[in-house]
Amino acid sequence: MLEIITADERLRERRGAKVLIVGPTGVGKTSLLRTLDPARVLFIDIEAGDLAVLDVPVATIRLDDWPTARNLACRIGGPNKSFPPTACYSPAHYEAVGGKLELLDQTDIVFVDSLTAVSRLSYRWAEQQPEAFSERTGKKDVRSTYSLHAREMILWLNQLQHARAKHVVFVGILERVVDDFNVATWQLQTEGNKTGRELPGIVDQIITMQFIDLGDGKPPMRGFVCTAPNTWNYPAKDRSGKLEPIEEPDLGKLFTKLTNLKTGDLKPCPNTT
Repeated sequence: MLEIITADERLRERRGAKVLIVGPTGVGKTSLLRTLDPARVLFIDIEAGDLAVLDVPVATIRLDDWPTARNLACRIGGPNKSFPPTACYSPAHYEAVGGKLELLDQTDIVFVDSLTAVSRLSYRWAEQQPEAFSERTGKKDVRSTYSLHAREMILWLNQLQHARAKHVVFVGILERVVDDFNVATWQLQTEGNKTGRELPGIVDQIITMQFIDLGDGKPPMRGFVCTAPNTWNYPAKDRSGKLEPIEEPDLGKLFTKLTNLKTGDLKPCPNTT
């Protein structure tokens, strides 16, 4: 049955932003947890790199395998009725994992640290699947492995994208890549290229966290580069149109600006079927 959401209903809905924050190692991406109300955050720790936030009292889920990552995304994003019962993220999959992670219904912000690390879990799982081996020779087929890995990552990201009432923060490592023509670009460090290419169409915001030289004679300051094009050719995208080219590296203030709501005022919104 086709359901029409009225304008008033849509405006009353709680809406979270899906944000990708990329930056070099050591710039303080994980420490952004300190700029959020810890009671509202679920920290998805994949890198085991939480030394900088050991004293931050946030609820944590530690991921070290891809099936668990898929179960978590299913629980966060809710069931997808377009999938058959045997598929991941289907209503049957949701029923199998639903109710086991009640903490998710009490949090408004999901902080994934990091997208770089979770892509490695996906690839490690993909290379062990039957599809990753040639039927003719029985040897590993690298192209098939990367194809399966890419499909898995995009499905996983799309699932989290549909957690409408929650803010989802993906942290990733930014690296400088020089091609065969000696042209340098900044890219998300991840297994395979397809995820990086499709991410701009999935997340609302792409922000580079970096030490920025403003050319005013002062030492470089740490900040969020939020719009493109920019002086440094850093990855950036602002779907909201509400951000300045450079913002203070504070996620709490960023979410307030994006949604015109204080994160502490957000109410948990259970998944609907």
